[in-house]
Amino acid sequence: MAPPVSGPAGAGDPVLVVNVGGATLALSLVAADGTRLASHTVEPWDGHDPVPLREFLAEAPPVGAVGHRVVHGGDLDRPVVIDASVVEMIRAAGALSPVHQERALAGIEAATGELPAVPHVACFDTAFHRTVPERAAVYALPAEWRRRWPRLRRRGFHGLSHGYVAEVAPTVLTGERAGRPVARIVSCHLGSGASLCAIERGRSIDTTMGATPLEGLVMAKRSGSVDPGIMLWLLDEGGLGVDEVRRGLSAEGGLAGLAGGDGDLREVLARRATGDAEAALAFDVYVHRLHSGIAAMAAALGGLDLLAFTGGVGEHLPEVRTAALAGLGFLGLDTMAEGPEPTVGHRDLTTPWATAACVVVATGEDIAIAAATRTLLSGSGVSSRHR
Repeated sequence: MAPPVSGPAGAGDPVLVVNVGGATLALSLVAADGTRLASHTVEPWDGHDPVPLREFLAEAPPVGAVGHRVVHGGDLDRPVVIDASVVEMIRAAGALSPVHQERALAGIEAATGELPAVPHVACFDTAFHRTVPERAAVYALPAEWRRRWPRLRRRGFHGLSHGYVAEVAPTVLTGERAGRPVARIVSCHLGSGASLCAIERGRSIDTTMGATPLEGLVMAKRSGSVDPGIMLWLLDEGGLGVDEVRRGLSAEGGLAGLAGGDGDLREVLARRATGDAEAALAFDVYVHRLHSGIAAMAAALGGLDLLAFTGGVGEHLPEVRTAALAGLGFLGLDTMAEGPEPTVGHRDLTTPWATAACVVVATGEDIAIAAATRTLLSGSGVSSRHR
């Protein structure tokens, strides 16, 4: 159970959360106490069909407000009530994350069409990282570039998930650690997209994604960090066009590029178990980048108190956690052995003699979005109305 959300959106009605991914539409209803009442994921969702949302609402109680996940907030660093001007700001911020932004706008359009009489709130993945200090946010680009294009700095993404981890992960601890304050957390959001975040006393101070969601870890179809010189070579000497490079980095790279298929890590693990060399290499590359990234985030914090895994991969695939943790004992981590079977829910993996804790946090972006929506509306004077 997540911590209770503060303040009602209106008459105790649940908040509908609309979370549009690269190919999915995730819907959930969240009560005022943070309880998830219902959820449904449509995969694939074409970005246009309102029928799945309509069918979900047909079985739902009256909705007091709608919270939307938006990947890139641009200069908007806090949740906002959506109106025409906010829609335009979201669209304008999409140049550095066009696919995610357009699909988020499609979700907003679908939901406002079905629920025009309730307030809709945009919650931004970039907002949690507004506290990242300049030393971690600024790229060593020419001064003129930085003056002309101030958006070319580390923004970070998955902030709704990382913020949820910052609040919930310490509550998962058991035994003598339960209830103790936790100052330094490394959050591992691992799904089809993936990123790490260094969290110091509840604030993001570093993260692996940058100005776009392409930087950092190897992902399902995204390459993660690549030598920029390779990009120049592909354009100058390789004969590729900009669109081909963009597609290769964002839709044909990552695990899909290394092992084939659609980049689903479950498929990679299954093939690896049969001795498939491409799948084995893909897994090794994925884990190497994850392993070194965790150490880098701990270094940014000056040490580690708690490591948390979340997201579809982070929560459900113990084989990934075990491989990522191998060799990280120097950070004080020591965890209980896990079997290969998929797992579900919050749990503490820490052994009694570890000096840094390790937990799994069940994915809770929808809980965070609902909480932010209620908090904003309870203090904004915007009323929520029944459908």
